[in-house]
Amino acid sequence: MTLAPHPAATIIRTERGLTISGTRITLYDVMDYLQAQYPPKFIGDALALTEEQLLAALAYVEAHNSEMELEYQQILNDAAETRRYWEEKNREQLERIAAAPPRPGYEAVRAKLQQRKARREAQKQ
Repeated sequence: MTLAPHPAATIIRTERGLTISGTRITLYDVMDYLQAQYPPKFIGDALALTEEQLLAALAYVEAHNSEMELEYQQILNDAAETRRYWEEKNREQLERIAAAPPRPGYEAVRAKLQQRKARREAQKQ
């Protein structure tokens, strides 16, 4: 696969960051897959990108590797901070929900979920 982008597939900066033109997919989404060492074909399929869009994204990441790495790390740090904020903000409410008695009429559903959970745990071992 060559890394020559098609002129119509460009990378633009939006309020979401570096984005593939005509999509809502950021280069950070592509970098998540690259960090996990997925092949380009899989990345394109997973993100529903045309070959031109994928090539443009890969070419941009390759051409701007050092600055993309810095920006990607900042995005990951911001996401972790946001996750911690919301986990702390919702901690008490989630504890209250977990401590509440089960709603009447859902006993069969809860039993089925518990069986599936136990089966899944047994398969892991």
